[in-house]
Amino acid sequence: MAVVVTGCAGFIGSNLVDRLLAQGQEVIGLDNFSTGQIRFLEGALKDPKFRLIRGDILDLERLKDCFRGGESVFHLAANADVRFGGDHPRKDLEQNTIATHNVLEAMRANGIKRVAFSSTGSVYGEAPVIPTPENAPFPVQTSLYGASKLASEGLIAAYCETFGFQSFIFRFVSILGERYTHGHVFDFLKQLEQDPTRLRVLGNGKQRKSYLYVQDCIDAIQLAMATAKDTVNIFNLGVDSYVEVNDSIGWIGEALGVTPQLEYTGGDRGWVGDNPFIFLDTAKIQALGWTPKLTIREGIVKTVDFLRANPWVMEARE
Repeated sequence: MAVVVTGCAGFIGSNLVDRLLAQGQEVIGLDNFSTGQIRFLEGALKDPKFRLIRGDILDLERLKDCFRGGESVFHLAANADVRFGGDHPRKDLEQNTIATHNVLEAMRANGIKRVAFSSTGSVYGEAPVIPTPENAPFPVQTSLYGASKLASEGLIAAYCETFGFQSFIFRFVSILGERYTHGHVFDFLKQLEQDPTRLRVLGNGKQRKSYLYVQDCIDAIQLAMATAKDTVNIFNLGVDSYVEVNDSIGWIGEALGVTPQLEYTGGDRGWVGDNPFIFLDTAKIQALGWTPKLTIREGIVKTVDFLRANPWVMEARE
């Protein structure tokens, strides 16, 4: 029996595929390559335990066929374009919520009962409780992305109750590390490579954010799936700290050896739906024995090092 990974050629997905294969698992990987990169799967494609399927999870009948032979699903495929959600509001609905419904239906058709889902700390909106625990009261949703992920969580929980599934829902902070393809480190590095003397910063640079290294993220996911017993298991994933965007700029500049003049667009947030303070309470996952190995600063530096060593990633995302 195989493990199914949707979004297998993406940032987190490809790192997870490599981890699963190294552990001796058979893996069925599914990706439509709208943002995923085939080069992230170079190692996996050499492993006889890996089977890659090029397909779109919006095609339900095809998805049912793809899931045949699976015993569990890591559902990582999604539209992660938070900033421009207002430019294409249907994309979050289709690629996040409807896609998740299709994954659940494909699981049901194949008798698969366990699913891990990559959700987001954005579901808490502008949380009234900081650090924010999993049982925090939910305020009004502030982004189409967060709303689509929260709707997906609701569908997953309902399928668990209705059809006897078990789910593991992970509300991430922003993830960093090797194969990173979008986010503030990517955007700043791209700007600085074009002009190392100036950097345009959305907002006032004082937005407070938390970040997590991708391998620490995968450690947490696997530990939770091995130990948590509830029907619906929800975990925040992050570190016990946060930084200002300005801190991150300083570390990126130091890694590049540049000190650009900063040009702020103004306001306390970068775009409509941007949360100026994200800091999740991770006591629940840490109670299982998990502790992140890298600090935020170390994760940012590793990300910069990866992108500088692999300029093709930035070119592929033009």
